[in-house]
Amino acid sequence: MSATYLSEVANRTVLVTGGAGLVGSRITAQLVQLGARPRVLCTLDAYPRHTYRDVFGIDPTDPNVIVANIQNPDVVREAVAESDYVIHAAALADVAACTRTPTAAIHTNITGTQVLLDAVAACDRVRRLVFVSSASVYGNGNPEDWARTCEEYRTVRKLLESVYGRVPPQFHEQTPLRPMSVYANTKAWGETQTALTLGAVGTSYTVVRYFSVYGEPQVIKENSHSWVVAWFATRAALGLPLHLNGGGHQVRDLVHVEDIAAATVRALVAPRAHNETVNIGTGTPTSIRTVAELVAERYPGTRFVETPMPPGDPLGGYASTHRMETVLGWRPTITVKDGVARYADWLDKTPEAIPAWLRAESEAATA
Repeated sequence: MSATYLSEVANRTVLVTGGAGLVGSRITAQLVQLGARPRVLCTLDAYPRHTYRDVFGIDPTDPNVIVANIQNPDVVREAVAESDYVIHAAALADVAACTRTPTAAIHTNITGTQVLLDAVAACDRVRRLVFVSSASVYGNGNPEDWARTCEEYRTVRKLLESVYGRVPPQFHEQTPLRPMSVYANTKAWGETQTALTLGAVGTSYTVVRYFSVYGEPQVIKENSHSWVVAWFATRAALGLPLHLNGGGHQVRDLVHVEDIAAATVRALVAPRAHNETVNIGTGTPTSIRTVAELVAERYPGTRFVETPMPPGDPLGGYASTHRMETVLGWRPTITVKDGVARYADWLDKTPEAIPAWLRAESEAATA
């Protein structure tokens, strides 16, 4: 769908916190295509430096890349003062890492967010802030809501149960939040604090709840269970078995990172997105086992191994997309089947995206 309001970002300065990461770098690239002047504020410490440069396309020496911590109020105030719009994507976004080191999650996701919100609230220039949240704030939803859903959609209940082993909940923006992890809890706090801080001074904001992000140029992190498409494809490419946590019955609404970036840029300037909270998803549930099967089609002989569920990993559900389509005038364009194929093709052409520590594991397994 075309969106005439996107011309609003042309020649505007847009601060993207976390703008050197996977999602941030895709957002930055789309802003450049629209004629905006993006500025990146990022610590550049979540990956090896060469990943940012060679895989994500972020040059640390670019004067528009500010290598700094979001918790530094002086740096943040200066960057915000020169910006027309702000996208806040900086976070310790690894669920497992947040669980292992909750204090680190609090420093980045809570303290860092408050530093940014204070700077934006004090700046008359900023037209809107987009706060990047996550569907993890929903947790497993409300079992009573599942029951109502089953009652309302009797005709599809048996089909859903036969495919997923249960009736996965559809999460609406008004669904009560039930975070099950430190990461999810920090995102729920960030949503509320954004509304409190910016609502008090009349600065426009939009909260976007990303469902499961995947797609090239995603690179896996050690000791993480996030980003299932990248994990499965990378392990399969090395001949390693795919770990199906809990048997792979969890459900995710997988959204390609290019669609995620497109939705975020639209949320920045869409007139109807003022002070709204919007799901960013496809509205299609996909089980983890289905993802494994799609990856195995590209890598014949791939083995599956059932493993325990990690702490804080929800059974999941899928997005209600009505508000997204109404508010943004847009919907995602890349299907999971096509997205998995795209990622596998990219990985085959980009062997440097496979980290050395996983190659070592593969070599040890075959020795």
